[in-house]
Amino acid sequence: MTVASINGRSTQMLQSLVNLRAQLDDLTRQISTGQKSDTYAGLGVQRGVSITLRSQLSAIESYDATGQTASTRINLAQTALSSMAKVVTNTKSAMFQATNVAGVGGASQVQTTARYSLDELSGLLNTQVGGRYIFGGKQTDSPPVESADHILNGDGSRAGLLQVISERRQADLGSDGLGRLDITNPTLSSVNVAEDAVSPFGFKLASVSSNLTNAVVNGPTGSPAALDVNLGSGNPNAGESLTVRFTMPDGTTSSVTLTATTDDPPGANQFTIGTLPSDTTANLTTALTSAVQTLGSTALTAASAVQASNEFFDADANHPPVRIDGPPFDTATATRTGSSADTVIWYTGDAGSDPARQTATALVDPSLSVGYGVRANEQGLRAVIQNVATLAAISITSTTPNGVDLSQELNSRLTTGLNGRPGEQKLADVTTDMATAQISIDAAKNRHTQQNTTLQEFLTQIEGVNDTEVGAQILALQTRLQASMQVTSMMYQMSLVNYVR
Repeated sequence: MTVASINGRSTQMLQSLVNLRAQLDDLTRQISTGQKSDTYAGLGVQRGVSITLRSQLSAIESYDATGQTASTRINLAQTALSSMAKVVTNTKSAMFQATNVAGVGGASQVQTTARYSLDELSGLLNTQVGGRYIFGGKQTDSPPVESADHILNGDGSRAGLLQVISERRQADLGSDGLGRLDITNPTLSSVNVAEDAVSPFGFKLASVSSNLTNAVVNGPTGSPAALDVNLGSGNPNAGESLTVRFTMPDGTTSSVTLTATTDDPPGANQFTIGTLPSDTTANLTTALTSAVQTLGSTALTAASAVQASNEFFDADANHPPVRIDGPPFDTATATRTGSSADTVIWYTGDAGSDPARQTATALVDPSLSVGYGVRANEQGLRAVIQNVATLAAISITSTTPNGVDLSQELNSRLTTGLNGRPGEQKLADVTTDMATAQISIDAAKNRHTQQNTTLQEFLTQIEGVNDTEVGAQILALQTRLQASMQVTSMMYQMSLVNYVR
């Protein structure tokens, strides 16, 4: 009797045991890791979908990281802008107090406050995060704004705002304080007012109006412009007046109104009617000269400071500073082009022609790029530091001629500058742009959170396992493996003697 070999079947059973053990190990790994496979190949036809989903999740993570970096910079910019808004509020409040309540003493205090505020503004505009200066446009590796001390006082051979304002004031006022006007008497009964040269400085005659009886008024005409008042036909009546209007260096207008009176001496802005027209003309000339000098020490001085400040703060890497062609400055007839070698350039950051917001951008979504760049020389920001610096540069003390009126003229102009003129960018506009950028980033982040949740659910369905199902499979597999091992063991224990039995 022959006995068939069991070697072949034995090998198959052993291989089956190995396969069952491998399946058990894989199921154990699945229930411990929660993943169907530790390789994409193990996912079968779903591996392409899995790779795509993970790529999308990685992209979302990258967009959120970019948005977080931009948000940090935007938050710092908004903090700086909020502080600048407080400086504006405090400065306007101090100017209102000085103009309407405190007088010259208040004006002096405002100047001191303005100097501290200028220090604060310079520091705010040099805000940095991670070594990156955020108010310099594309230029982020160096402070974009000079120190308050350099802006006001200069730096060695380079002139600061104080010197620039002083030179411009001399050019505008002239040596006699008449604002570059000549007031003469061509005849005993006539007064002539003429600009002294064809130059951009001093008073510019805009118009004249009169209701003086017996007076003939002509002009202003010619180049340089001039006007005449002739009283040769007789004296005016008390209460009648002459008004001369001037255009100031900063583009504003001011006027002098003189009223005829029989009082002797006359009051402020009055002239005494004399016995003869020639006497009245002499009195009119004296009153007009005094009124023009007073206007020169108040409105013209304030307008001159504002214009000098405009020219100083207009300078950057692309625009050389405008300086008075002197010395001497009180007889100057033209400006000259300055340079960074002789004038402090207050803003040294990027001065490109592209929009400021586009100097720093963040791709926070496949189709959304957020611009959050800022330049300190933008109109809304420049107006703040310029007007505060101008206020800090004008010294008004108890010995300043017509100090109260000068303070009022200056504060009126600077308040307008701080408020922002119609059609010009304001500080609030920059703040709004930053807030809009932040809102866009936050909205993108919220979308990403929703997308991430959905994609993770899809990915879990593809790569994840059901613990209950895997547990049942493990129990079933353990039962099969135990049975197979018992059968195999029994087969290996068989012998010819057992078989014969």
